Amino acid sequence: MNDETRSVNLTPVGVLRTCYPEKFCVPRQSGLVPEAQGVVELIAPFNRPEAVRGLEGFTHIWLVTQFHLVEEDRTGLTARPPRLGGNERLGVFATRSPFRPNRLGLSVVKLDRIDLSNDGVRLLVSGIDAVDGTPVLDIKPYVPYADCVADAVGGFALAQPERLVVEWDCATPDGPVRSLIDATLSLNPAPAYQDEPDRVYRGAIAEWNVTWKRVGSRVVVLSCNSIPSDH
Repeated sequence: MNDETRSVNLTPVGVLRTCYPEKFCVPRQSGLVPEAQGVVELIAPFNRPEAVRGLEGFTHIWLVTQFHLVEEDRTGLTARPPRLGGNERLGVFATRSPFRPNRLGLSVVKLDRIDLSNDGVRLLVSGIDAVDGTPVLDIKPYVPYADCVADAVGGFALAQPERLVVEWDCATPDGPVRSLIDATLSLNPAPAYQDEPDRVYRGAIAEWNVTWKRVGSRVVVLSCNSIPSDH
């Protein structure tokens, strides 16, 4: 292996704590669920105020993350994008599949607040698309004049994903949790290749176990129970 192709060891700068304890319900792109909040907890030696000096002037940041729960040693060069029904294969570099050569993710999230304390540095963010415990490898400010390309073309992902109507057939949690669950389920987290009308899905969102099924253009929530604190 020559100098140009040798591997590089990456050191996490922080850990992303999110409202999604499992992979299943995580939005497939950042920004689709503004209600989805998270906290980037910086770790030593990066958890010092000088590491984020000036970041407060930006409304959004890029998070370079690692798909740490992808355990398969995938060597294939194609992936199946959910936007195409999960059955058509495209080149891995034409998709945002987590099954990537280096398992790297890239998300733009809203920076709501920077929390500085004796315990270190925490970045409160929203619009996240990552599971709880995701390693953060780098943080960069979102620069609108360079990062927002007005005439960009989105290939097979030109349009916003379909939103389903969420209906509840059970008691509902109050306030922001209800909004978070509604927004998450409206994107239909079920695998795109599954088309079973009577299938019931289960997932964890925030501190709630939720079951639901799809009925046409609707998602019907069948149950929603708080996860025991010792879970």
